[in-house]
Amino acid sequence: MTTSMTGRVAIVTGVSRRAGIGFAITRDLLASGMNVLIQSWTAHDDEQPWGRDSVGMPGVIEALRPFEGRLEQLEADFALPGTPAEVVDRAVQLFGHVDVIVANHATSSGTQTLSEVTVEELDRSWAVNARASVLLTQAFAAQHDDRRGGGRVVFFTSGQHLAPMAQEVPYAISKGAIHQMTLTLADALIDRGITVNTVNPGPTDTGWANAKLFDQVRYALPAGRWGSPDDVSRLVSWLVSDDAAWITGQVLNSEGGFRRWKM
Repeated sequence: MTTSMTGRVAIVTGVSRRAGIGFAITRDLLASGMNVLIQSWTAHDDEQPWGRDSVGMPGVIEALRPFEGRLEQLEADFALPGTPAEVVDRAVQLFGHVDVIVANHATSSGTQTLSEVTVEELDRSWAVNARASVLLTQAFAAQHDDRRGGGRVVFFTSGQHLAPMAQEVPYAISKGAIHQMTLTLADALIDRGITVNTVNPGPTDTGWANAKLFDQVRYALPAGRWGSPDDVSRLVSWLVSDDAAWITGQVLNSEGGFRRWKM
């Protein structure tokens, strides 16, 4: 049975929309008793078709008001190499230590095929999606007190190891790097009792898909629905708990039986 998470501290990155995976994870970790620092970068949302949350970050924080006092937020750009360490340092300043990293953040370049790909977008995707995840892990490990136990790192990929994404080359390559780094970073930290795992959540309804794509994907899922942020959060909440202490170096495909061949 899972022990209490009260007093443990998590950093959850990429939290800026109530419909997002990061919000659901943050809510559930707070409900378990943890203290949480969330990182957001709303400038990225402004570049996307879905835009930022209509209530802005103040409204996102307001939606988590029941946990006031155990939640802090930091607006920070992972395109800058020093930002991951700054985020970890801020969490330590606020809460005294960090036990869990949930690297949920990502940058998306939209449609960018091989013929369209640019150096700038390759560099940005690498910096935000892959490099920042490594540097967050490095900064976390540097401050972690192994005597506390419960050290956890959770990354996210998007199934690039299962099917190609030729319409979004920078994103696919940089998220694919996360799949490949999982085992290496897990091996680097397992002697300290810190686990490292990656979640591929499959198609998740966070409001980003247009109506045509939404229906196309829905029919490729046996349950007849997209995954929800809650589906993802339940898995992450387990991975960061004591119940998952024996799981490390894994990429977990949580896709509800997604049948890509129907796409």
